[in-house]
Amino acid sequence: MSEMIDTILKIMDGSKGILAADESDPTIKKRFDAYGIECNEYSRHEYRHNIFSTPDIEKYIGGVILFDETIRNEETVAPIKDKVLLGIKVDKGAKSYEAHGEGEKLTEGLDGLTERLREYKDLGASFAKWRAVLPIDSSHSNVVANAYTLARYAKKCQMEGVVPIVEPEILMEGKHSVVETFVATEIALHQVFDALFYEGVELETIILKPNMILAGYDSENGTVPPMAVAEFTMMCFNRVVPVAVPIIAFLSGGQPDGEAVLNLNAMNNPDLPIFNKRYLTFSFGRELQQNSLQEWASGNSESAQKAFVDRAKECRLAVRGQL
Repeated sequence: MSEMIDTILKIMDGSKGILAADESDPTIKKRFDAYGIECNEYSRHEYRHNIFSTPDIEKYIGGVILFDETIRNEETVAPIKDKVLLGIKVDKGAKSYEAHGEGEKLTEGLDGLTERLREYKDLGASFAKWRAVLPIDSSHSNVVANAYTLARYAKKCQMEGVVPIVEPEILMEGKHSVVETFVATEIALHQVFDALFYEGVELETIILKPNMILAGYDSENGTVPPMAVAEFTMMCFNRVVPVAVPIIAFLSGGQPDGEAVLNLNAMNNPDLPIFNKRYLTFSFGRELQQNSLQEWASGNSESAQKAFVDRAKECRLAVRGQL
């Protein structure tokens, strides 16, 4: 347990957060396609190596979640290996699970997980990530199935001395209101922590990676202001997330550029009416990378690094409520 606590303390040190650079091949291909970049092993290496080579990355980033291809490429991870902690995405993706509802999915990957964790640990990983994908109208059975899969993954990680990132994500695609997101998130988190309890998972050595409480991206009421996002999110989490959880590292999802960091800053504002002294940080992928990718696609590696580090600085300030 002390090994995992040490991992968590290193990630938290200096108001740092986590870079999610674990995009699957199809996901990163979509992002490369948007800029006309050919997606192959070489271009993926060049892009990620450029980000990892950013000067002072270790001042703002405590850990980086990697994809299988990335952690196996010693040249790709060389710039960060001795500066930040390495993590690894271990799930095998969300697959159709429509027995109880159209469009529902269940994340797979428990088979052979113990052996993969041991291999990844030998490659330098000290934490792992598993994502459950939940549409706003998920059935109760789908929520429960994903919750127990997350819990079994988390237990397997802890048995190998690997810190598990537990990521139950309520998707924001849709017209739902912020209240509907609140209700769906509360239900999902309640089921997740029930499952973690029954599987005997130590809450002191997990990282929770949830969605913020937002309105659906196509909501008729438009974007929810940061302070309202903060109030809804903290109200929800205070009701269902045990205080034993040491880190809540929010995902950015598909929020417009710059919104996620403003919302995180509002959550860490000491003037928030329902302010909570939890460690609220970031595990951002797109929010940290999208401006950097645009610059890199234009052929300017230094500008890409500057765009990345500028956003990383903002994220650290947001963790302190000082943005």
